[in-house]
Amino acid sequence: MTLSRINLRQSSWSCAIALLLCLSAPARGQGAATAVRYDSGTISGLTGRNIGSATMGGRIAAIDAVDENGKITVFVGSASGGVWKSINGATTFKPVFDREPAQSIGAVTIDPANHKTIWVGTGESWTRNSVSIGNGIYKSTDGGENWTNMGLKDSERIARILVDPGDSNTVYTCATGHLWNDSDERGVYKTTDGGKTWKKVLAGANASTGCAMLSTNAQEPKTIYASMWDFRRQGWTFRSGGPGSGLYKTTDGGDHWTEISPTSAQGLPEKPYGRIALAVAPSKPSTVYAMIECKQSALYRSDDAGKSWKKLDASQFMVWRPFYFANLIVDPKNENKVFKTDLFLLLSVDGGRSFSNTANAHGDFHAVWIDPSNTNQIYAGDDGGFWSSANGGSSWSDRQLGISGVLPSNQRWISRPDATCQH
Repeated sequence: MTLSRINLRQSSWSCAIALLLCLSAPARGQGAATAVRYDSGTISGLTGRNIGSATMGGRIAAIDAVDENGKITVFVGSASGGVWKSINGATTFKPVFDREPAQSIGAVTIDPANHKTIWVGTGESWTRNSVSIGNGIYKSTDGGENWTNMGLKDSERIARILVDPGDSNTVYTCATGHLWNDSDERGVYKTTDGGKTWKKVLAGANASTGCAMLSTNAQEPKTIYASMWDFRRQGWTFRSGGPGSGLYKTTDGGDHWTEISPTSAQGLPEKPYGRIALAVAPSKPSTVYAMIECKQSALYRSDDAGKSWKKLDASQFMVWRPFYFANLIVDPKNENKVFKTDLFLLLSVDGGRSFSNTANAHGDFHAVWIDPSNTNQIYAGDDGGFWSSANGGSSWSDRQLGISGVLPSNQRWISRPDATCQH
């Protein structure tokens, strides 16, 4: 219980006691009243109740965590509420980004080689019409106590940050860019000096194309997959997709990129594309998943590092609102267990062929973190706050205010191969 809530409750008790004393006091001009009995029994019927905040938070846009010998430190990025940190496995949180001028968060990444170094990309990338903006990328070297803006201030939205596990000075940033107008500071950026300088290593084909997602595997950190997204929102409409959208790969740390397209890779759908969700399996570098928005929107999987692809699930929730639900998370130890964020948190245990709902929570999920040392421990964020599962996603608890209600999963959808794009 926070100090502010304790003070509120103490104030409530004081008010209640004062009211009882006032009611029992004699009116002016009357004779002395009989002494009022006042002890623990007088207020025994008054029970404590929560008069603090509601039990629901705002949209969670990004999560990263690290398990150090069973002690889990968690960083949570809010769509409009800054960055929050927990050092006790999401039991309690404290805000650590309140002194910074940007409070919309798009990406949070803990340096895998130095857990005191935290990178935060401001500006949520799940681009609804209500989305806020950021002012670049930040770095902390003391576990989130203090932050320094490291540039890319006009990127407005950053979707993902990758840190080379073998070189903490090498960092890749996926800058989505402006939502309402053309802009130059978007694409894939790289630094080799810890953020002092940045180089754009993958630019969009036009000024409305930015980076939608980056993914790599710690076993092959110089092999990176990137999805580029051509989009534009206006007051009366939204365009997701265009000639700039595509899937790209580098094998030399971003120096050279090759487009993975229907002409170069068997099994991919016809272009043009919209937004592409992207994930490389941590346990198997050759396995790559891509949820591609197009005329035949569906989840696609490659088991040969992008050379060929197979169309998998195309059910309603897989292809629904791809500009808003564009995140895939693969189990660190099982390349066939995949989460897809959506209105519900979807889970496949058969390599992406079919998905079922695994969390009856608030809804509109956006971020998932799976503990690589204990894959049954999972954290997830949706439009209603922060959730935790200790059994691989079978049941969930609301953790943001210490609530421990268990939420069962009991719904399922079957693949629908004829599903089309839905916005």
